Amino acid sequence: MSECFDCPRACGADREAGGRGRCGEGPLPRAARAAAHFGEEPCVSGVRGSGTIFFSGCSLGCAYCQNAAISAPGGAGLELSVQDLRGVMLRLRDKGVHNINLVTGSHFIRPIAEALDGLELGIPVVWNSSGYESVEALRRLEGLVRIYMPDFKYSSPVPAAKYSNAPDYPETAAAAILEMFRQAGPFRLGEDDMLQSGVIIRHLILPGWTDNSIGVIDWVAEHFPMGGVLFSLMSQYTPMPGVETRFPELARTVDPAIAQMLYEYLLDRGIEDGYYQEPDASGGEMIPEWDLEGLT
Repeated sequence: MSECFDCPRACGADREAGGRGRCGEGPLPRAARAAAHFGEEPCVSGVRGSGTIFFSGCSLGCAYCQNAAISAPGGAGLELSVQDLRGVMLRLRDKGVHNINLVTGSHFIRPIAEALDGLELGIPVVWNSSGYESVEALRRLEGLVRIYMPDFKYSSPVPAAKYSNAPDYPETAAAAILEMFRQAGPFRLGEDDMLQSGVIIRHLILPGWTDNSIGVIDWVAEHFPMGGVLFSLMSQYTPMPGVETRFPELARTVDPAIAQMLYEYLLDRGIEDGYYQEPDASGGEMIPEWDLEGLT
């Protein structure tokens, strides 16, 4: 790997030699859990669950992250070799899950691509990410990933800088999502309504940032026709402990009236393929235990 420029931070850390970049990680992937997960959209979770591998570390680092226990530097996780990672995926597949769901793996994109190369899983691989990724790095996944599930967190550089120290997030995520669509094409559902290929763009409404959400909706409406991508509008924002100290405006849930207005705006813009998650879904119930299940 030598100097690492795989993520948009382009920090140049020599992770092979023990350096730690902005992601806080070395060259080999670390993960905190691998198990059937039922907290994704219905076309991903289905009835048997999504075979989800939660990777440790993160190259974005949002102030409100609900997985901070594993995403922050030094968080929980077990280091895996490429062969170990292949074994984890195969064991999940053998449990009958609908897909293999790789969560926040962008900073491990090289070993993940190596693990997927030549691996016959027989079910789709899902790339579940923050959206803050480089196009060049994503091209390593071409032909290996069938479903992309990126966030599109920010249409404005103001909240992107304030909460994620990434003022370049809007244009970076936009370019990444367009590359994902180039690779995966229009979404395709199977006879069981499970997603077989395509892109699901997720957007979490942040309290007090209505214009940011409107900008995301506008961008999606302007760039994708009906039948192009699925869009998931999420209003279940949950304040994490400690956020009130640095960002008191985030220490509350989303106003249901604002969430409803954004949902109606979404429909007015012609976006009908996808999902809307209600504000009453907020809470920490869907945050897994970081107990290394399924990794050994």
